[in-house]
Amino acid sequence: MTVSAIGLVAPTLHAQPGMSAEAFDTYTRGKTLFYGNGGQAYGVERYLSNRRVVWSFLDGKCKDGTWYEEAGQICFVYEDRPGDPQCWTFRDTGSGLIAQFENDPLATELYEAQDVGQDMMCHGPDVGV
Repeated sequence: MTVSAIGLVAPTLHAQPGMSAEAFDTYTRGKTLFYGNGGQAYGVERYLSNRRVVWSFLDGKCKDGTWYEEAGQICFVYEDRPGDPQCWTFRDTGSGLIAQFENDPLATELYEAQDVGQDMMCHGPDVGV
């Protein structure tokens, strides 16, 4: 899978308010967005109805999850970490989304998301001995 179409332009984020849950849902529902950081592909997320998502670090291992809004942030909870929400502030730049990780302000990283029209690869469960 080639993810070279991910652009990584980081506009001034603090001047823009974060997206509401309604705006985020309208923007993402039915899309598969690829995320990048520092010029490198980072992961992909498929956004389904009823605020359900499927995430992968582009390794074919996919995690089901859900998202919700809390204190102006979009928080994700995944099946392998049900008690550990990952909260982000999303902003629409007009050419994609920027997501700022809010759980650890000292390690905040910026990502730009784009729907590049590619499919998400999810391998089945591990089988064998």
